[in-house]
Amino acid sequence: MVSAVPSSVDSVTSTPPDAPLLGRSQAELTAWIQEQGQPAYRGKQLHQWLYQRQARSLMEISVFPKVWREQMTQREHAGELDLGRSKIHFRSVAPDGTVKFLLRLKDGHIIETVGMPSDKRLTVCVSSQVGCPMACDFCATGKGGFQRNLTAAEIIDQVLTVQEDFDRRVSNLVFMGMGEPLLNTKEVVKAIHCLNQDVGIGQRGMTVSTVGIPGRIRQLAEMGTLDERTPQFTLAVSLHASNQELRQKLIPTARKYPFEDLLEECREYLLITGRRVSFEYILLAGLNDSLRQADELAKQLRGFQSHVNLIPYNPITEVDYKRPSRESVEGFAQRLRDRHIATSVRYSRGLEADAACGQLRAQKV
Repeated sequence: MVSAVPSSVDSVTSTPPDAPLLGRSQAELTAWIQEQGQPAYRGKQLHQWLYQRQARSLMEISVFPKVWREQMTQREHAGELDLGRSKIHFRSVAPDGTVKFLLRLKDGHIIETVGMPSDKRLTVCVSSQVGCPMACDFCATGKGGFQRNLTAAEIIDQVLTVQEDFDRRVSNLVFMGMGEPLLNTKEVVKAIHCLNQDVGIGQRGMTVSTVGIPGRIRQLAEMGTLDERTPQFTLAVSLHASNQELRQKLIPTARKYPFEDLLEECREYLLITGRRVSFEYILLAGLNDSLRQADELAKQLRGFQSHVNLIPYNPITEVDYKRPSRESVEGFAQRLRDRHIATSVRYSRGLEADAACGQLRAQKV
């Protein structure tokens, strides 16, 4: 049984006084500004410079008095004040324009973030944890172990870093980087709220990806409620198998979360939010990409308002899994469509830039 969770995100977004400025609303920034002896209208200016101009220091905010900025900058350098911005540790660019960043956090930990541009949108793949405790057998991040959860400020900073680097507005973001978002639900929901309300990214352009934690999908639906409106972001559940036996070989934690229980909780999510669920399915050559398994997956999802994203595997050096042929991928996709399952194939961006999650970090740290 899952304990009761707040019905509104506002009840989980209170900001302690020593927290970074990033992640605070305009009202909270205004209150902070007044505590520093500045007029209230400067709260709006601070809000704009933080979220629209990606300021990394109060010294950059030229509309503030110079003497006050210098005083605040001294506090920043002394560690008494934190805007919440990270430093770029490494930057890798693929021929297709995809940019992968390694970001160094205040405590020295390094996380991955990816910017994926196209003609019409700029998508950011964000991390929610330093490392990941789920230990999925095919994942480079899982091989590297787990250190800690990220704060909402550290999640928001990833989006602003990409926006600043590309000099372009971010339109979409996916929680598909390092970590399991539903093991950090409170900070993820707080970040979603800020990115929507303060940065200006529509929730319909956001996706939260999970391998499934018992009770947490239901919790996400309830915590995601904003101002009595149901969450508009997309839930993406990583299946990666068409049955429980294979799934728990690939995802060790699935032993405690039977396939049917996972699907039942997804149905509850749909009832609470009215939003269909996306299912992620990484195709591994010779393991889960047969037509028989496509038939089995279609049977599991029959009558479910959902969408399946097929993802050809990005190989990593730690394991011997292989990427399936394009013919195999397209055959699997067509089999699902023939069984009336909405399906698309997502070919990974930036393969030349160590695109597998956790791969670049493992090499450069």
